[in-house]
Amino acid sequence: MTGGPARSEGILRVWTRSILIAIVAWLFLRTFVVEAFRIPSGSMEGTLLAGDFLFIDKAFYTPRRGDLVVFQSVEEPGRKLVKRIIGLPGDTVSMEAGGVIRNGAAIPEPYAVDADPGKSETPANRERMRRWQEAYFVGADPDGYLPDLHDWGPLVVPPDSLFVLGDNRDGSYDSRYWGFVPRANVRGHPFIIYFSREPDSWHALPSLSRIRWGRIFRQPE
Repeated sequence: MTGGPARSEGILRVWTRSILIAIVAWLFLRTFVVEAFRIPSGSMEGTLLAGDFLFIDKAFYTPRRGDLVVFQSVEEPGRKLVKRIIGLPGDTVSMEAGGVIRNGAAIPEPYAVDADPGKSETPANRERMRRWQEAYFVGADPDGYLPDLHDWGPLVVPPDSLFVLGDNRDGSYDSRYWGFVPRANVRGHPFIIYFSREPDSWHALPSLSRIRWGRIFRQPE
């Protein structure tokens, strides 16, 4: 008989090499090409739902107005968020009675959910918004400027920055509150929902009835 221990060692080397190649390939893809991301909240309803799982396209992505974008939080560096790009560098953006105006023209937003147009922020949050926005404000009355949830600006987006909003305009913690997203924070563009499940079932026993079958393989826009 031939082979024996030598043959077993050869098979082990082949398997080890295959596993290492697979790990390196996955790390490369995750770092430079594609990454998974789960929607944790309702800030992007009704485009994305809490419990949607996305693949993010990271390869050579160039931000465009209206794109969904995943980025590192400017307040919590270890956390990723997803919002919609409203303004690119040099754009002048504002909101009047819930409608977004960019460079002097109202923009159509069929994706936006604004269930309570009369909703107002607390005085403390309005003052917080004013403090960061006043440096970029180009309106007629800077001394009397006091932004609100659905009325703010006009603001000029600085270089290498993005202004982003959640599609759920009444329930999104976004650029209105904490400012611009540095271009360096951008991680990519979500291009497909690969799984979706009702979020209230995460700690319950697995159930196929909780899976949102109709959302799987949908491309969010």
